[in-house]
Amino acid sequence: MSLKTQLTDDVKTAMRDGDTGKRNTLRMILAAIKQVEVDGRITLDDAGVLDVLNKQAKQRRESIADYEKAGRTEMVTGEQAELAIIESYLPQLMSRVEIHALAVSIIAELGVTDAKGTGQVMGRLMPQVKGKADGRLVNEVVRNLLQP
Repeated sequence: MSLKTQLTDDVKTAMRDGDTGKRNTLRMILAAIKQVEVDGRITLDDAGVLDVLNKQAKQRRESIADYEKAGRTEMVTGEQAELAIIESYLPQLMSRVEIHALAVSIIAELGVTDAKGTGQVMGRLMPQVKGKADGRLVNEVVRNLLQP
C-alpha cells in the first residue's frame, strides 16, 4: 500500500472515529501533496510523499520554536499534536549518537581538521542521512566535532 493511500485511508478512519484533530492534520498533508503534484504536473511516489512530510514536519518544528519564544503555549500544543501525527508516517530518525559516528568517519576519511572543512563534511554527509536525520541536528554535530 502506498503512503498516499495509507494517508487517505487514515483520514476516513479518523472521520469514523470522530478524531477531528487527526482528520484535519491528515487533510492538510494530503492538500500539500496535491499542491506539489499540481504544481509539478507529476504524481508523487512514496519518496516524494516523504519529502512533503519532512517539509511539513520541519515547518511544525520551526513554528513550535517561534511560539515558545513568543510564550504562546496554546499554539505550541496544537503544533506539537500535528507534528506527532506527521512523524508517525515518517521513518525513524537517526539519533545524535548515530549521526556523530557517521560524521566522525567522514571527517577522518576527508582528513578535515578545522571548521573551514564544515561544508566539505556536510556535502558528503547530508546525502547519506537525507530523510533519516534533521539537518539542523547534523549541522550542530559536525560543528561541535570541528571546533578547536
